[in-house]
Amino acid sequence: MTNSSGKALTNAEKQLRYRERQKQSGKKELRGYLTPEALSCYQEIQQKTEWSDSVLLSNAIRLMYAAHKCGQVGILNSWLTEHKR
Repeated sequence: MTNSSGKALTNAEKQLRYRERQKQSGKKELRGYLTPEALSCYQEIQQKTEWSDSVLLSNAIRLMYAAHKCGQVGILNSWLTEHKR
């Protein structure tokens, strides 16, 4: 890849272009840190599904939204607490 002056793009320029394309396609970057409990859950789900981090995070948020809409967030949080997850 080259920029407008014909020089090869740096990694930073490539990353910037990639992020811009993702934004233009309607995607949003999320960042954060997982608790040890959440990391354990993440590792188990990732091994079983082989989903990328993006797919796993997108599905996790969509499932949380569905639980919220169905009034199940409290029940699910209780289960997680009881099972130390």
